[in-house]
Order: sequence, then C-alpha cells, then structure tokens
Amino acid sequence: MSKELKTGIVAVVIIALFIWGYNFLKGQDLFSANSRHFFVEYNNINGLNEASQVTINGLKVGKVDQIVFNNSAEKKGNLIVKISLATDFNFSKNSIAKIYSASLMGGQNLAIVPKYDGETAVSGDFLKGEVESDIFSSVGEKLNPIQAKLENVLVGADSLLIGLNQILDEKSRKSLNRSIVGLEGTVNGVRKTLSSVNSLLVDNKTNLDSTLKNTKKITDNFSKVSEDLVKANLGETVKKLESTLANVNGLLANMKAGKGTLGKLMTDDKMYTNLTNASKEMEELLREMKLNPKRFVHFSLFGKKAKPFNEDNNTKNVSNK
Repeated sequence: MSKELKTGIVAVVIIALFIWGYNFLKGQDLFSANSRHFFVEYNNINGLNEASQVTINGLKVGKVDQIVFNNSAEKKGNLIVKISLATDFNFSKNSIAKIYSASLMGGQNLAIVPKYDGETAVSGDFLKGEVESDIFSSVGEKLNPIQAKLENVLVGADSLLIGLNQILDEKSRKSLNRSIVGLEGTVNGVRKTLSSVNSLLVDNKTNLDSTLKNTKKITDNFSKVSEDLVKANLGETVKKLESTLANVNGLLANMKAGKGTLGKLMTDDKMYTNLTNASKEMEELLREMKLNPKRFVHFSLFGKKAKPFNEDNNTKNVSNK
C-alpha cells in the first residue's frame, strides 16, 4: 500500500470521526436510524433547542431534530418543532407534547404524554403542544397577584393613616388617650369582678355541689315518673276515661230529655210540686210529733182522748196542751 493511499484513508477516517463527533454533540447518532418523526406547533418554545431530549413516561426515546418558523400567513410567528423517536411505542394522535424544565439551572426538554384513545399516530403527524411553566415562572405567576393586592393594601393603609392624622388633632388625641385610660380602668374593674366571682364560687363550692346533686336526684325522679307513666298505659286509661265521659254525656242527655227518674224530676213540674208538697207535709208531721207526742202515743186509764191536730198551733210551733 502506497504512502499516499494510507494518508487518504487516515484523512477520510478523521473527517468521518469529525462529522460523527459534531453530530453526536448536537444529539444526532449517525449509527442509529430514527424510525419515526412527528411535528408539534408552539407559540413559544420557552428555550427549547435542537438536540433536546424527548421522553415518554421519563424514558428517553428521541430528540428534537429541527425548530423552524411557520411560514403560513395565519400562523406567522409560530414555531414548528420536529422530533424523532427511536422506538416503536404506539400512541394516539390525541397525545400531548409538553415542553418542561429539565432542571433548576435551565434547559428545556420535551415529554410526550401518551394517550390511547382515537387514531394511532404515525410518522409525519402533528401532535398537540403544551408548555409547562417552570418553578420560577409558577412562583412569579402566583406572586404577581399577591404583589398587586399588597400594593393596594399598602395604598389603602397609607390613605387611612393620612385620614387619621387629619382627623385626630391634638385635642382628639388627648380625648382618645383619656378613653383608653378609662377603658383600662373598666378592664381592671371587670378583672376584679371576675376575681370576686371566682372567690364566691370557691367559697360556695360545697353548696353548689349539694345543689347539683339535688338537681340530679330531681331529674332522676322525673325520669322514674316518666317511666312509670309509660308503664301505666296512659293510652288505655285515656280510652276508658273517654268511654266514661261518653256514658256521662249520654246520662245527662237522657236527663235533659226527661227520661228516667232524675230526668222526670228535672223536667216534670208536677212531680217537682208533688215532692215539694210531700216534703212540706213531712215537715208538718215531724213538727206535730215533736209538739204533741201524745197524739201518736196515747195511753190513759180514764179514757181521756188526745187533743186533735191544730194547724195554727202547728204553724206557730206551739203545743196543743
């Protein structure tokens, strides 16, 4: 082999190694053919660059090959990212290609969030793109509203203090100081009152305990009474009472209608008159027996007759002697 041939072979090997090393540093492996490639469109790639890793569920499956602007008039300014996958893992066209922060020091990678519903994605398809906020952006997004609110609060507090300074002149401040001193005295009075109440409770602890015990006994007795009432079958008693009242109502109704002896006595004037006359005659008879007992029990050896009834004397309650 000639010297010139050897030099040519070495030069070709060096050039090949240089090209391979250059592409390797860019993230391209010339000895590994990428089987599929996909496209994703973004408004902002947030620092993503060519040769950034592409992962699925945390596993590196490819890289970013190319980032170019969209030449379409409607979407001018948008960026189209071409990614290459060295895996035959299947997912649907509804999968999401999400740009995320690789570390706190910076750098962006792209993760495919696989979905399996719908048509399977094939090489050359467009996937849906999303950009995940990094930790600093997230903190900034959350702090911005808080900062705005805090600024509003500080402005309001400043206005309030200015208003207070304008309202509280020297005389008002002295009055406010006197009010605070008075309030302090009131608080001290309340403390003394509470202390007195505590002392009273301590001194009467025995009486309070006795009162609570008596209250407990009373409640226990009420509980027993309620149990006795439940056991007494009040429902049956009420039913019997209702039946008795119904009978009494029927009896009163019969009396009002003139049925029975009591009913006739209440409604028959003639019977009432007869009873009144009989009562009057009985009264006269008893009076006569008291005034002239000899007319009813008479005994005489000589055949002396008893004196007859004298209505005038009887009425005057005078004996017939």
